[in-house]
Amino acid sequence: MFRPKLPTMPQPTGTVTPPAVVIEPTTITPGTPAPPSAPAVPASAPVPSRPTVQLTPGTALVLVGGGTAVVLVVGAVLVSMLLAVAITAASVAVCAVVLRSLLASGAKRR
Repeated sequence: MFRPKLPTMPQPTGTVTPPAVVIEPTTITPGTPAPPSAPAVPASAPVPSRPTVQLTPGTALVLVGGGTAVVLVVGAVLVSMLLAVAITAASVAVCAVVLRSLLASGAKRR
């Protein structure tokens, strides 16, 4: 009842052989290299491959404001985590002092 049931592997019905691969040799004939062509001169101004990013004063203010917001949020999270650790450490220290006092007073009464 508590023994695991392992699946049985099906037995192959016949001899299984991988398919034969036929390799035929090919001949390599050296060709004549093509002469390098001269670069074509465009009639109009060249089109940039990537769009250029233009910073206007408005977008710069948005970037600065967004960066400031991110820094403030991350700073608030880190400060709150540090405060939580400090409060926890202080409460553990108070508990340790109370326990030490209770144990010391119990030993004096004996």
